[in-house]
Amino acid sequence: MPLALIALAIGAFGIGTTEFVIMGLLPRIAGDYGVSIPSAGLLVTGYALGVVVGAPLMTALGTRIGRKTMLMLLMGLFTAGNLLSAFAPSFPVMLAGRIVTSLAHGAFFGIGSVVAADLVAPQKKAGAIATMFTGLTVANIVGVPLGTFIGQAVGWRATFAGVAALGVLGLLGIARLVPAMPRAEGAHLRRELTAFRNPQVLLAMAMTVLGFGGVFAAITYIAPMMTNVTGYAEGSVTWLLVLFGVGMFLGNLLGGRYADRKLMPMLYTTLGGLAVVLALFTLTAHNKVAAAVTVLLVGALGFATVPPLQKRVLDQAHGAPTLASAVNIGAFNLGNALAAWLGGMVITAGLGYTAPNWVGAVLAGAALLLAFWSAALERRTPGRVTAAAVPAAAPVPAHH
Repeated sequence: MPLALIALAIGAFGIGTTEFVIMGLLPRIAGDYGVSIPSAGLLVTGYALGVVVGAPLMTALGTRIGRKTMLMLLMGLFTAGNLLSAFAPSFPVMLAGRIVTSLAHGAFFGIGSVVAADLVAPQKKAGAIATMFTGLTVANIVGVPLGTFIGQAVGWRATFAGVAALGVLGLLGIARLVPAMPRAEGAHLRRELTAFRNPQVLLAMAMTVLGFGGVFAAITYIAPMMTNVTGYAEGSVTWLLVLFGVGMFLGNLLGGRYADRKLMPMLYTTLGGLAVVLALFTLTAHNKVAAAVTVLLVGALGFATVPPLQKRVLDQAHGAPTLASAVNIGAFNLGNALAAWLGGMVITAGLGYTAPNWVGAVLAGAALLLAFWSAALERRTPGRVTAAAVPAAAPVPAHH
């Protein structure tokens, strides 16, 4: 794998830390600002919606400049948003900081996925994407638990200041290691939009929304669920998040490996398994050992869907992949926002802290049905030309 993938992984590590560390700090932030847990959940929903909006917006703005330059600008925006969160005097300002940070998220992973795929041979594209996303999964093993520990021991503001420092490190890594990759010949917004004429692109994005949304329905409220239902101490949430991160790391590796071999069967297995495990979480949440194992499985099954879903979008949007790739990252976060909102609703309705698990199971099951539908359509029209028959742009030379 090219050295440039390390730089992308560093940026992904910073983004993954700020995205997921909020889960373990939610009760502390809610207490400091005097808002309820479901209201504090808006920090998750707001971030996710910001990714949904920011992914196409920032990618469209970046079509006129080189990809490396755009990645550096995105890491600068990411750093500024985290600094705003660290020093926010009120909950609305904190929410604004989260939204500013989120604007960089989707475009970074979207453009980064295209860059990663262009750096390797065609049969290694999913593996290259998975390598970049390894930074996101390692963040859940190292960055998120460490950030949660710092937030509980020193204060959550110190956590976000530390994440801002990660943003600076990511920017320097990209400047040093990512080769200067010129804008693809003929790349412009109108051409990128043609990818959305392909129904398979839209189906893949819908699978992304529902499938990964199932993960966030449960994980958004993991801190109150584990402390109030399972009986873990607040400090144990850090180690539960480590387990979730380990699961994500393993799932990402498996997803990247098998998506390059049998993509759709991989999706059937992971989405179906995710739906079953989330449904069982309503029962296993009442036992400490079973709950810990379930958290690991949710991370593994959930993140095993990421490389295949991202690769499917790139394959189906061939010739105009950049915007579609970024929008699919937004789709992950649209699922996060939808799931966090639905999870907060069922908690507010008095159904308990395990109720979001049922929400997640239904969402994952719906994603599985869409996967079967997508495969059925593909069998009916095997000769369909992707991306509305737009010829592919000149390939970017690989740098090794």
